[in-house]
Amino acid sequence: MALTQPIGLKLDKSGPHKNILVTAASGGVGHYAVQLAKLGNAHVTATCGARNIDFVKSLGADEVLDYNTPEGAALTSPSGKKYDGVVHCAPAIPWSVFEPNLGSSGKVVDITPGPSAMWTFAVKKLTFSKKRLVPLLLIPKGENLQYVVDLVKEGKLKSVVDSKFPLSKAEEAWAKSIDGHATGKIIVEP
Repeated sequence: MALTQPIGLKLDKSGPHKNILVTAASGGVGHYAVQLAKLGNAHVTATCGARNIDFVKSLGADEVLDYNTPEGAALTSPSGKKYDGVVHCAPAIPWSVFEPNLGSSGKVVDITPGPSAMWTFAVKKLTFSKKRLVPLLLIPKGENLQYVVDLVKEGKLKSVVDSKFPLSKAEEAWAKSIDGHATGKIIVEP
């Protein structure tokens, strides 16, 4: 699984217990990341806006940070734990915010890497840093998709739909997505 493999989570709970942060945990990818991390036997800290705190807790998050508070903006775990891994789904959080919150070998998986993330990735790789930013470069595999479909069928992974738009209103759907305040997925139907 592209979201969980780089941070060492095994979804059958056979791996070591990890402390994971998910940013933008109420969004289209974040709401899956929280659930997958819990399937991997992780302690999950998640960020979202105040209106979505109960929703993110219902997904299984152990700790939830309102990103509008000083603690939330700093990504500091309420329990004081350092993160073994981060699934970074929110835009515009610099490496300097993540680094002090990471464990000695912590990794940040950035699902939307921009030029700054790619630069940080290169610098950390070239300097042999144990703390790393890993840009998510997705190569779809049929068996991984089938695994996710099976999790949904078994009731272990749920999809949450924020809104549906007809194809004729795809521009409105895109605008809502870019706004960054959807809770779950935005669907465009033919």
